[in-house]
Amino acid sequence: MTETYDTIIIGAGSVGVPTAFNLARAGVRTLVLDERPSPGQGSNKAAIGGVRATHSDPAKIRLNLRSLEILSTWQATYGDDIEWNTGGYVFVAYREREEKILKELLVIQKAFGLNIDWLDREAMLALLPDLNPVDLLGGTYSPDDGHCSTLLTSHAFYEHARAAGAKFRFNEHVTGLKVEGGKVEGIATDKGAYSAPVVINAAGAWANSIHRVLDPALPSTDLPSYQFTSLPVYPDSHEAAITEPVARFMHPMVVDIRPAPGSTNYYFYQHYTGQIVFCITPSPNLWGEDRRETSSFLPMVAQRMIDLMPRLANIRVRRTWRGLYPMTPDGSPLVGWSREIEGYLLAVGMCGQGFMLGPGLGELLTRMALQQTTADDAESLDILSPYREFKGMEKLK
Repeated sequence: MTETYDTIIIGAGSVGVPTAFNLARAGVRTLVLDERPSPGQGSNKAAIGGVRATHSDPAKIRLNLRSLEILSTWQATYGDDIEWNTGGYVFVAYREREEKILKELLVIQKAFGLNIDWLDREAMLALLPDLNPVDLLGGTYSPDDGHCSTLLTSHAFYEHARAAGAKFRFNEHVTGLKVEGGKVEGIATDKGAYSAPVVINAAGAWANSIHRVLDPALPSTDLPSYQFTSLPVYPDSHEAAITEPVARFMHPMVVDIRPAPGSTNYYFYQHYTGQIVFCITPSPNLWGEDRRETSSFLPMVAQRMIDLMPRLANIRVRRTWRGLYPMTPDGSPLVGWSREIEGYLLAVGMCGQGFMLGPGLGELLTRMALQQTTADDAESLDILSPYREFKGMEKLK
């Protein structure tokens, strides 16, 4: 017997679980399918937990402002300790290039309500006394940004989604999409079939493989020329690490966007338990799904971090790991309804920011499913459209 739902979500990760939470709370009969054994076992558990509205893309600014509201008040609202810390984000500038980029972005960021300002050299050193003062010009500081535990947050959304009525099926592999008359009818897996008029692809770095699985079920009639057999979403491997705990000496996440051999930027923060968590953006990109640690990551990022903050030199690293960023050509997500199949909704290509986007995006996807989008939503969806022309690159990706 085929189980019937209002919406099926493929992927129990950073986007899928918050979306299920919001849909279920709105009374939508929701099913989440994932081939892994539990929620958050894809890229979610590899994220380092930063949440910022400090972006150059208005859609991401808006979505992440909402995510910040949700996560910063989660414990007070729902009772779960997700280890939230409002420590802020700092983007440092040691060269005129970075100063120019950050100051130009302030205009966009402030226009969309972001609490952010430029700090000169003295103010930046007052906030972060351990920064290397040589050649420091200043930087931007957004005090409302923060960080939390990815695993605790994912579990909290999952438990509350289940309590609201959402169903989860793990260890199930999607094998096809049922389409009748150009409309979604349901999903087939290796363990059964499920009926629903709305299917959301939120499969993260594996969104393209899901997309190709769905392709054979397409009706044979003439369709628009959009390349349905392949999404412009490409897994890019990023490496991260965590140190031993030390006495608390810093609060903001620090981001250095100066490109250097092997990387375009890196970022780190001190968790409230005292550990330093850090990550780097590789250059060139490391395309593919290889998640094995490398021997090049630690020497490269350690030198950059110590140059920026010499106090870090004697802290021992405990563990490294790699995760996948589902990248798009312009560094922004693909969110929108398929033009080829009615009821098929894409929420993919988060570019390594799925954890921070997930809470705000979950609300947006719920409004889309309920056909209750706002004027602000329409503007954001135009920016994030899967059918947009890819021009330029999100500057703070």
